[in-house]
Amino acid sequence: MKGIVLAGGSGTRLHPITQVVSKQLLPVYDKPMVYYPLSVLMLAGIRDVLLISTPGDLPLFRRLFGDGSHLGLRMEYTVQPEPNGLAEAFVLGADFVGEDSVALVLGDNIFYGQGFSKLLQRSVAELEGCTLFGYAVRDPQRYGVGETDSEGRLVSIEEKPSHPRSNKAVTGLYLYDNEVVEIARSLRPSARGELEITDVNAEYLRAGRARMTELGRGYAWLDTGTHESLLEAGQFVQVLENRQGVRIACLEEIALRMGYISAEQCYELGRGLAKSGYGHYVMEVARGFAETAPGN
Repeated sequence: MKGIVLAGGSGTRLHPITQVVSKQLLPVYDKPMVYYPLSVLMLAGIRDVLLISTPGDLPLFRRLFGDGSHLGLRMEYTVQPEPNGLAEAFVLGADFVGEDSVALVLGDNIFYGQGFSKLLQRSVAELEGCTLFGYAVRDPQRYGVGETDSEGRLVSIEEKPSHPRSNKAVTGLYLYDNEVVEIARSLRPSARGELEITDVNAEYLRAGRARMTELGRGYAWLDTGTHESLLEAGQFVQVLENRQGVRIACLEEIALRMGYISAEQCYELGRGLAKSGYGHYVMEVARGFAETAPGN
């Protein structure tokens, strides 16, 4: 499976702080926002990643991640000149996706939960058509809302319904088989001039090939699209990291534990950031991993 991080848009709800820098490069406590969605793809076992952003912001992402090889990834980059909808990611990334299945994660979404990696990897392995991830919210009328049967099959999906059929919001993480490329290419722009991800999901729903996995009470899903939600996300990460002594979405640690890089490589990455607490953490993780490795 390939992975796409969609980090475009103009971030107008966060003006003036996004007038000079991409929203996805803003800090969420101790790391750039984009680290969080990229970590989701890595935890799912995905190593081929396409990052899509605006012409002005793309060089900054390229500067941040390079070709991804230091994390054991293969990263590519594509421009989205205008915010023409989430589904355009599959049109822009068609050559990158090739004949593979693909995961799309939005660059401003944060996921956290015990066992999340196993859930993701199982969802990738069992993918047949489309898999969405639902999260119970208090105000579902603000979101795309999915309704499932007792076996997790999607039976309806509505965008910001006045009378929601469930309280399960569709999060910014989507898994699709290769058919999604042709579906996206066949879409017509909506009334707001965009290729809508809801229309993609509706095609899979009509074919009876859509499922929704619920992220239950042990999970957190955060959207960082407003000043308030951005601050709340940073506070959430701060509390968890300070209480538990671990770092959420530490890409170097994930790469190490997933077997993408060695302990030695991880340590060197941490040493390059040694003046920060983040860098010290990476070095400590690498040392601990090396000490507990078989043969030591």
